[in-house]
Amino acid sequence: MKQFRTDLHIHTVLSPCGDLEMSPSNIVSLARNRGLDIIGITDHNSTKQCELVWKLGRSSGLTVIPGCEMTSREEVHCLGLFEDFDALRMFQSFLDRHLTLIPNKPLLFGYQLVVDEDENILEEVVNYLGASLDVSIEEIEQKVHELSGIFIPAHIDRPRNSLFSQLGFFPPELKVDSLQISKNSDEVAIRKKFMISDAITLVKFSDAHFSADLGKTYSIFEMEEATFDEIRKALHGADGRKCLIPTPSSL
Repeated sequence: MKQFRTDLHIHTVLSPCGDLEMSPSNIVSLARNRGLDIIGITDHNSTKQCELVWKLGRSSGLTVIPGCEMTSREEVHCLGLFEDFDALRMFQSFLDRHLTLIPNKPLLFGYQLVVDEDENILEEVVNYLGASLDVSIEEIEQKVHELSGIFIPAHIDRPRNSLFSQLGFFPPELKVDSLQISKNSDEVAIRKKFMISDAITLVKFSDAHFSADLGKTYSIFEMEEATFDEIRKALHGADGRKCLIPTPSSL
């Protein structure tokens, strides 16, 4: 097995809270320079910047997984990751149908920009992407898995916008591929606090909105190659694949 430094939760300039330095070209350059092998692009409630980052990553030897960070009706943040752009386009249609339409206020929430390789602005998204969808977390999970995607509730231990802060429990019908915990959290303590089974893999990702954070937090995926299928296997501990959270001394 090979080891891959993996960060599947990164925001671009498209996210209202994303810094303007988080352009596709800068993200790829920083990820390579900071030793990441696999990244996921997960803007809030939109996938519109994924394809360019994927193209730039492919040309530089970086594996890029397209995806999104969704906000459910209950205000739970969760990640959806997809293998191909057909699935991604269908999921974008789902987002377009269900996003609560609130006009964005750039000076209050931040700019929401789709840019090209040279950082020219192609589009400014007018509706606030930090709003919630009008569907439940269970409905989002079902849609992600219907499109053969990977579903990961984000930063589950945070005091807001997390699975436990918003719901207070882990819905037994919710089918997760993994759970993301915050960068400073202890895996053992989190499992004990929320009674999380050892059968569920915990991961840490950066949730980077600023260039300084990209590459600081990641998980090690032990698998044969950097592919979507191998990532899914690692998250489920299948066929000898696994995910490891580095200790602070090994970062």
